Amino acid sequence: MFRPALQDGHNRSVSYVRISVTDRCNLRCSYCSAPTFSPHSRAQILSYEEILRLVKVLVGLGVDKVRLTGGEPLVRRHLDSLIARLNDIDGINDISLTTNGVLLEKLAAPLWAAGLRRVNVSLDTLNPLRFKKITGRDYFDRVLGGIKAALAIGFTPVKINIVVMRGVNDDELLAFAELTRKYPIHVRFIEYMPIGSSSVWNPADMVSGDQIIEQISTEIAGLEPVVSEFGGPARLYRLPGAPGKIGVITAMSNHFCDSCNRIRVTADGHLRACLLSDKEFPLREVLRAGGDPEKIAEMVRLAVASKSAEHGLACNSERKCARVMSTIGG
Repeated sequence: MFRPALQDGHNRSVSYVRISVTDRCNLRCSYCSAPTFSPHSRAQILSYEEILRLVKVLVGLGVDKVRLTGGEPLVRRHLDSLIARLNDIDGINDISLTTNGVLLEKLAAPLWAAGLRRVNVSLDTLNPLRFKKITGRDYFDRVLGGIKAALAIGFTPVKINIVVMRGVNDDELLAFAELTRKYPIHVRFIEYMPIGSSSVWNPADMVSGDQIIEQISTEIAGLEPVVSEFGGPARLYRLPGAPGKIGVITAMSNHFCDSCNRIRVTADGHLRACLLSDKEFPLREVLRAGGDPEKIAEMVRLAVASKSAEHGLACNSERKCARVMSTIGG
């Protein structure tokens, strides 16, 4: 089926949408949620029916990849039913999920049965005490159980996302890298970004991707770059003989805006063309005012046309992302 490319003003084709199904979360990570946070009511967030209608329009515009996020997406009931219905949409070639893993052990089987095959788990430390300090919850063993369940059932790849923060968890780079020798896991180190108006981010807190790779290479011989079969923003490496891979996502030190192919939909139905810009388009209003497909498509085109050439954030720049990550969609 021919689908026209959805292009922005900088000749980038948009084929990927990240959809937040909830802003609620069962963890309280300081860099992701605000100190005082009131989640949206059920009436304020998009229903599954609204998400499906939106995705069908997006497919008609050339989008073929969907990632479900939160908050924590697995706290929303019957997520497997949404995934199954997304899989029924002709033109969707890839569905993936980003989760904190707390509920994954229990839900891995129904998610697999619904057709999900790829999962990212956010995990910033391998130390249970540090995990509790970072997340505010004593759920480390649950997350570990979720990762093991995902591997056992056959999800591939299973990715672990680590936000690297100097003085917090940057002493665990080697321990995470060593996981790729034991398991077919993609370990992805993400540069710490200034997201949210109440963020306590400081440039000195960021460890760059180059510094991460240099530290690992210094301690472990043989790290080599590899090509990703899935695309995406991560620069990938592999240790000799390792079944897994190591990646770095350098949104701050060496951004990848020139190849950006994504848009985001917040849980409350706002369309963002860029994670790090608070310019939003009110899709929920259009969806609930009859949901005419052409009006939805028109708003999507306007949002994509608004994509800047670059996100504009640098270590010494003025912040432009007031929303916290849990309300945008991780």
